[in-house]
Amino acid sequence: MFQVTRRSAMKIAALAAAASSMGQAAFAAEPSILPSWVDGDAKARIIDFVSATTTEGGPDFVEPADRVAVFDNDGTLWGEQPMYVQLAFALDRVKQLAPQHSEWQTTEPFKSVLAGDMAGVAASGERGLIELVAATHAGMSTEEFERIVSDWMESARHPASGKPYTAHIFKPMVELIDYLKSNQFEVFIVSGGGVEFMRPWTERVYGIPPQNVVGSSIKTRYELRDGVPAIMRLPEIDFIDDGLGKPVGINKFIGRRPIAAFGNSDGDFEMLEWTTAGPGRRFGLIVHHDDAEREKAYDRDSHFGRLARGLDEAPARGWTVVSIKDDWKLVYPE
Repeated sequence: MFQVTRRSAMKIAALAAAASSMGQAAFAAEPSILPSWVDGDAKARIIDFVSATTTEGGPDFVEPADRVAVFDNDGTLWGEQPMYVQLAFALDRVKQLAPQHSEWQTTEPFKSVLAGDMAGVAASGERGLIELVAATHAGMSTEEFERIVSDWMESARHPASGKPYTAHIFKPMVELIDYLKSNQFEVFIVSGGGVEFMRPWTERVYGIPPQNVVGSSIKTRYELRDGVPAIMRLPEIDFIDDGLGKPVGINKFIGRRPIAAFGNSDGDFEMLEWTTAGPGRRFGLIVHHDDAEREKAYDRDSHFGRLARGLDEAPARGWTVVSIKDDWKLVYPE
């Protein structure tokens, strides 16, 4: 029978202490999870959800094929104030194309755009915005539109900061995307913005490839241009991926019900509602813009990114409300 002497016991204890020290050192050397997030309730909820759904044998385990997460873009992954970035693109396009359209000088909403009257543009409502998109995003091939968007994204600057719009992505949310992907989640953007406006740059900025972007779209048509096949963009709206349209778009273009959804406005309400109403462990998160110093504080009364119903109903529905002011150490990449 093996007997443990005092000498051997001390040696075992020393080896155990050394192993523990090495383990602690290795753990300390690992990069922390979501480093731009404050160690609070919101971060803990995210980590708990990911851990629960990725731990094999656990009651909430989800197979990798079903780990689908969807993110809104405007106001969730990057800034949407003082206006949606795609609207800024459309306004610039109106000014660029105006010499070819003398009728725009007397026709709304183009007249207000050319006069710099944003109140007049806003007064035109959804109909006016659809007219702007139809007039400025159509009449060209998909390849030509991609080039126009890419060039604009390189040259355009945010009116307040003077920086490229891509400098206004939210670092904590990009970390969250990376964290989910590292745990075998497939991540999609599901946005009210134009799908072909986003696809040229989402992979470079967020690491989300074009095929994982769902958005609003205009109609297209296949045709030959001088014998060369092309997909032409038509001045007609095909699909609006906002509000009630988001669950429809997810079902139509992704084909799997997400287990996690991330948004910031009432335009994302139905997406979060549909996602979290499914069976098994689910997760819904709303980014609340309450940091007037580092970003902009807005919710119920905002023309862009209005948040009222989601803010009121989130607690009862178990959705996590993230305070930019209290839950994020950083807002933008340094």
